[in-house]
Amino acid sequence: MKELVAYIARALVEHPEEVWVQETTRAGRLILELRVAREDMGRVIGKEGRVVNAMRTLLRVLAEREGRPVSLDVLEP
Repeated sequence: MKELVAYIARALVEHPEEVWVQETTRAGRLILELRVAREDMGRVIGKEGRVVNAMRTLLRVLAEREGRPVSLDVLEP
């Protein structure tokens, strides 16, 4: 899932070399933390959060297959 988030984010941003995704687990939940360049934050979040919500929806579908809850956090650079 980490690779999927990185792939999508790199396709959206102006500075793909600054895309960073970290994977951690807390209380059985997979947490994906995404960082991008400050000027790319708007592209990743999207208007009214539509882009990041679409990414979260894709992750939920994959997580359902694996039987493991997942969340995506977009962090400030």
